[in-house]
Amino acid sequence: MASLKEMRNRIGSVKSTQKITKALNMVAAAKLKRAQEQAESARPYARKMAAVIANLAAGVSGDGAPKLLAGTGRDQKHLIVVATGDKGLAGGFNTNVIRAARERIKGLLDDGKDVRIVAVGRKVRDGLARIYGDRIVRTFEMSEHKTIGLPAAEPVAQLIAEEFEAGNADVVTLFYSRFQSVISQVPTPKQLIPAVVDGDAPPIDLNGAVYDYEPSEEEILETLLPRNITTQILAALYENQASFFGAQMGAMDNATRNAGDLINSLTLQYNRKRQAQITTELIEIIAGAEAL
Repeated sequence: MASLKEMRNRIGSVKSTQKITKALNMVAAAKLKRAQEQAESARPYARKMAAVIANLAAGVSGDGAPKLLAGTGRDQKHLIVVATGDKGLAGGFNTNVIRAARERIKGLLDDGKDVRIVAVGRKVRDGLARIYGDRIVRTFEMSEHKTIGLPAAEPVAQLIAEEFEAGNADVVTLFYSRFQSVISQVPTPKQLIPAVVDGDAPPIDLNGAVYDYEPSEEEILETLLPRNITTQILAALYENQASFFGAQMGAMDNATRNAGDLINSLTLQYNRKRQAQITTELIEIIAGAEAL
């Protein structure tokens, strides 16, 4: 059984851990507000982009359709882009996204598909390297950027475009965590190539007018679709950032409460053991005095 000194040391260690978790909780709460605002402000832009693409795509068909919209016509080569965080201490945030991506990868491989992986975040690289390390094309670490923005999203979008143009990918799917609330972050897959025309996107009201596009719809889409990939990746990174801080806030709050419960339990055990030791010493003193 542990001595009183060992129990004191353990109580002190748990108190130090509690201070760290409480500080991390406060930092995550402070950063969450800004991250949530960024994620929410990116959503209307992404929806409007989807509406414009849906409107243009309605007038495009056949061989004139851009490759990013029509695809290669095959479904053999898949590029899976998985976005998580570079850091841990966020509950199941990283694990949930990696698990969803791993299930998709396993299903594709079981169907005989060729799968390549782009890791956005150090944690996804570590989580998939043990099983699919030879399939990871490249890893992007978000900690290299002071803030999440276009400089973080553009290199990922450029690599996706290069892989598609080189014939290394027929279908590109992005996995990220969509922020719903502090206690809810949803692992979400989104197909980037071929571009999925969102049927739920709000239609553009032309007030009965008929527009002739100059340049043509095909040329506009040729320019707009690569930008849409960057936009979708940037929106996913914002969602990821808000999800990370929300998950970290919840995890550190739980850890702080658990540390408090453990401190109370250890303190109770310590006091009981100390009281028992004092009682034993008193009995020995009284017994010795009576013997004299």
